[in-house]
Amino acid sequence: MLSRRQFLLAMGAGATGVVLVGCADGNPSSLPSATGSLPTIEPVPGSSVAPSAATPSAPSTPAPSPASELDLRQKIAQMLLVGFRGRTIAEAAGTVADIRDRGLGGVVLFDYDAPTARYRRNIDSPAQLRALIAGLRAAAAVPLLVAIDEEGGQVDRLKPRYGFPATESAAALGARDDAAYTRRRARAIGATLAGLGIDLDLAPVVDLDVNPMNPIIGALDRSFSAHPAVVTRQGRAFLDGLHDAGVAGALKHFPGHGSSTRDTHLGWVDVTATWTRAELEPFRDIIASGSTDAVLVAHVFDSRLDPTYPASLSGAVISGLLRGELGFDGVVISDDLQMGAIRTVYGYETAVERAILAGTDVLTIANEQVYEPGVVGRTIDIVAAAVSAGRIAESRIDASWERIRRLKRV
Repeated sequence: MLSRRQFLLAMGAGATGVVLVGCADGNPSSLPSATGSLPTIEPVPGSSVAPSAATPSAPSTPAPSPASELDLRQKIAQMLLVGFRGRTIAEAAGTVADIRDRGLGGVVLFDYDAPTARYRRNIDSPAQLRALIAGLRAAAAVPLLVAIDEEGGQVDRLKPRYGFPATESAAALGARDDAAYTRRRARAIGATLAGLGIDLDLAPVVDLDVNPMNPIIGALDRSFSAHPAVVTRQGRAFLDGLHDAGVAGALKHFPGHGSSTRDTHLGWVDVTATWTRAELEPFRDIIASGSTDAVLVAHVFDSRLDPTYPASLSGAVISGLLRGELGFDGVVISDDLQMGAIRTVYGYETAVERAILAGTDVLTIANEQVYEPGVVGRTIDIVAAAVSAGRIAESRIDASWERIRRLKRV
């Protein structure tokens, strides 16, 4: 069985060898690629984040209350970003039920299913994916957040072999270091996402490439540069391009994963001896610019930042460093809570509670390292029980819901 890292390494540059060739035209649909023009796809109504988004029609079956009337369990459900199997609404019936009956707030899409080592998990073609997303959105009373990791280069779920435009890696864009060019390339990605109904790109990576042999960042060309100024410039340009297309982005992997020597998908990663505060600079500067929608927090451990917990479970890192020192008041997203760095050290209940107590707003449960069909209901039960027992204050849930509402514009 391949891990996500092994799959990415196996794919290599071959999956994304053709790069986009763009123009300065502000219309994303006019940006051609080397293999032809971008697909002409109209934006999907009901997209949560795009400024022109419309609320989807109410489903015919009972659904959660409107945004202003959510109860505790529905607010908890809005804090979940969950992966699933299926390329059609019929195949994804369990997820449709989670959206319709429990108020699941977000889904994350993958093209590869690691537990079964099979491709085309959610993605087969532009028309298929657009229909799948539209069907999921139709089940939601509160606009659904639909996310994907579409960084470009080796981390592209929307591959040319499925009928999507080719992309360039962050390393290639950083080597060119032309902010206007990067913005056009990101606008092209955003146009593709918006046309499908995807409103959150889990990108850009703003980790510094301080360890080129890093198995999950440097070795996969996911970093723009080792230089903070280049990463800041390129990361902001990438975000601006997504915003041009009405798509939100998430800076990752806070507080910096570029110096690590191991992969958090596989197990515990200690960066105490390698991480430096220079890795904060792109996060600090982009957040200060006011253009940051969300920040995704890594599972890396640094005993100087928190002697007990990794960043994703640390109040010192999230509430102290990110929110306090850097002044970020947007949505904080966890990295996948089923990854090895968490799964092999903490029980799931502990990880969920600690992430929320630390200040996380959206819990990512990718169902990609392991697969648990009933994880939405189980997680809602875990958090609701913690609130009932007084371990998590209901005001803490309310604070996350308010940030999610701002992101979703509801």
